[in-house]
Amino acid sequence: MAGEPKGPGLRRLAEMTSIGLILPSSIAVGLFMGYFLDRWLGTHPWLLLTFTVLGVASGLLSLFRALKKEIRGDPPES
Repeated sequence: MAGEPKGPGLRRLAEMTSIGLILPSSIAVGLFMGYFLDRWLGTHPWLLLTFTVLGVASGLLSLFRALKKEIRGDPPES
């Protein structure tokens, strides 16, 4: 156990863990941006809805890219 390299295994674990946070974080960013722009511009609820949909689309795209990379077995980025 003491002589085994820990780098690649821990890096892989970190990448797998981050995949679960991609979608909710993208949705949250879109939601907060839309909320604050709606308050600032007085366009309630249109920018909130627009940016939430864009956050969902962006999150799904990022999630699919990360899963595709994981399935292919590409080496972790440094």
